[in-house]
Amino acid sequence: MLLQETPHLLPDLEICELGCDELAGLTPQLEAFLIRHGTAPLSYHPAWLTVLNRGLKHHPFCLVARQDGQVRGYLSLAHLRSRLFGRFLVSLPYLNYGGVVSDSKHVSCLLIDRAVELAKRFDVRYLELRNETAVEHPQLTHQTTQKVHMRLDLPMSPEELWSRLPSKVRNQIRKGQKCGLTVAWGGEPLLPEFYDVFSRNMRDLGTPVYSRSLFLEMLRQFPDRVEICVIRDEAQTLATAILLHGWGVSEVPSASSLRRYNHTNANMLLYWNLLERSIQRGQTEFDFGRSTPDSNTFRFKKQWGANPASAVWQYHVRDGNMTDMRPDNPRYQRLIRLWQRMPVNLTRLIGPLIVRGIP
Repeated sequence: MLLQETPHLLPDLEICELGCDELAGLTPQLEAFLIRHGTAPLSYHPAWLTVLNRGLKHHPFCLVARQDGQVRGYLSLAHLRSRLFGRFLVSLPYLNYGGVVSDSKHVSCLLIDRAVELAKRFDVRYLELRNETAVEHPQLTHQTTQKVHMRLDLPMSPEELWSRLPSKVRNQIRKGQKCGLTVAWGGEPLLPEFYDVFSRNMRDLGTPVYSRSLFLEMLRQFPDRVEICVIRDEAQTLATAILLHGWGVSEVPSASSLRRYNHTNANMLLYWNLLERSIQRGQTEFDFGRSTPDSNTFRFKKQWGANPASAVWQYHVRDGNMTDMRPDNPRYQRLIRLWQRMPVNLTRLIGPLIVRGIP
């Protein structure tokens, strides 16, 4: 994420490597740097390092570039270590956004230089930067652009958004409302409902589920910017999502619904409420997350008016291939089918131990 370009750097620029504890005192200054030019997703906030450390037991740290005591850029990184998969350096796991936040291309390159040095020091398989646009650097020799961010420009009012939606979408939302479904918003008290639906959906997809503690740490670290939305039919939770509110941007890193209730259109009602909530908070953009063009999720997001935006994940590969860990790798298909047949409670027990090592 390149902020407004600044003039040529003076020679007294320093780059510091800070852990979570050391970073705490500098976080307000880093946040101010992040938002000084306006719109920014919450995913870029350096406090995610604390969330990943406590919620996934990762080993995160931040590279901070400073000049005359002023922040000129930073790069949040997490060191993943797993006996199953090996070691990786990622900015950042779980989130769709990452990479350098800086005010010049020169600072970006210096931060990446240091990250490449760390990749060698930690002997990782690869360094992964989840950029929106490509950063020119000789050590970033591989990239993937197979997915795109799906973003929607938000109007001033829910009524204006409603008028822009296709009639089919409006009818599906109305069906959910006519089914008597209710909507609840909140924080930690709604976490058990969220996790029940989320973990079941992940099992059905054949994907190891994240730990409940990851979402608990999100809610605790960002109490005013992270909330849960739940759609219920009386006592039964049908659909739910985690909504992040950044500066002008709301994003949905995790959303799930129970397939056997698809006929209620609970998922459509869920997303309408996510969009409505974002407008009510004064946001100007809604990020549905990444999708593969022409996939089912891409078409679902497209029907709301979302448009694709670039997502360029760049790599410094030291061992193997960056595609080895992708879920669409053919060697994982049998494991995915086995996972889909496992009891949900078992996937909740062993899934977090597996997924914490997957970049």
